Amino acid sequence: MRRRVIGIPVGILLGIALAFVLANVALFNLLPKPDRVKVPVAIDYGTSDSAFRRGMGLTLQQPIVSGNRLELLRDGEAIYDAKIEAIENAEHTVTFEVYEFWGYQAARFAEAFARAAERGVKVHLVIDYIGSVAAAQEKFDRMTDAGAEVVRWRKPSWYEMSRFNHRTHRKILVVDGHTGFIGGANVADSWVPDEDHEPYRDNHFRVTGPVVGNLQAAFMETWLDAMGELLLGDAYYPELEEEGDLDAQVVNSAPREGRHRIRKMFLHALAAAEEQVTIATAYFYPDPDFLDAMTEAAERGVRIRVLMPGDTMTFGFVRHASVNRWRPILEAGVELYEYHPRMYHSKLISVDDRWASIGSANMHNRSFRLNDETNLNIYDEDFARSIRELIEEDKAEAERMTIEAWEDRPWKYRIYGWIARILGPYM
Repeated sequence: MRRRVIGIPVGILLGIALAFVLANVALFNLLPKPDRVKVPVAIDYGTSDSAFRRGMGLTLQQPIVSGNRLELLRDGEAIYDAKIEAIENAEHTVTFEVYEFWGYQAARFAEAFARAAERGVKVHLVIDYIGSVAAAQEKFDRMTDAGAEVVRWRKPSWYEMSRFNHRTHRKILVVDGHTGFIGGANVADSWVPDEDHEPYRDNHFRVTGPVVGNLQAAFMETWLDAMGELLLGDAYYPELEEEGDLDAQVVNSAPREGRHRIRKMFLHALAAAEEQVTIATAYFYPDPDFLDAMTEAAERGVRIRVLMPGDTMTFGFVRHASVNRWRPILEAGVELYEYHPRMYHSKLISVDDRWASIGSANMHNRSFRLNDETNLNIYDEDFARSIRELIEEDKAEAERMTIEAWEDRPWKYRIYGWIARILGPYM
């Protein structure tokens, strides 16, 4: 006879208990961390005040380092060639962290990493599991057989579902502790031209100077999380001489307690803006409180311009979910531009031609609360102006979204957006 408890078969009770456990696993692992900044940022200074720089340094808990130089690398071919040349010239160490890693371009990098390891260079790689799921196993075998240490970061598991959701989205390369690279480009075939597609439009930067040590430390934070190993010594942290006149600040952000920094940083910059904010982003889907901060800045006279992909966007449902929210910021005067020639993947911001931020972070919830991200902030008028002008150059090929165009959108796109908003906390 089948056993019962209070008239209910034991099998059904066990099924209910299992469902309860699984629901709790999903609840506590999949849901994103809450916003840390809920109250509007109210400050009595702007970017021209020394309090802005001081506040950025202290609230982000990241030092501002002088004596640095940055070189722009524009689009995939230039970016990849410069990185591979640096790897091939490495003498002591190579550290590398990336989200997407697949295709022929990943094979080029895998071979460069393997050759470096074979000549005695210590090679440490953190490659996101989801972002590299399309890569052939032979690429990883080639690197590990050569002696490189390779971490496939956050392989999903049923008992730790946050691994599905929390990705490393960083794009960091440091060679011999003295030459760094940071920007928007992953390592994948989407960034180079071929007969089947137009390459992504993107920007990356070669970095030299003392701040490269901080970029190395950003990588080491992930390496420590992944391996429990602390890498130290001159091979990783050499004494670095000044290479230029830029003041720079590495900002590391992660979905863990005490490490939410990207959203806080952008909110501070919006609140301090005096004249203009110029943004380039691959994905624009910030939370309602962030949109309110943009509206407030626009209403006090700050000119805000945002450049993003148009109908070439990968994951187009994110675009439709975002567009449905645009009316209030459009009415406040925020200028939104959609880039149509090809997928626009750059992540740049310039504020008042005084402060700029470059790196991996987009203007959306994933970068704010779900991903590991690293940006590099520059406190220099000439550099901030050059970033604004770089965005404006691409904006010349974009189409501005007007209130009229917003109201005339086909209903099917509005419906797509409403459906996509269900996934809003994860986008």
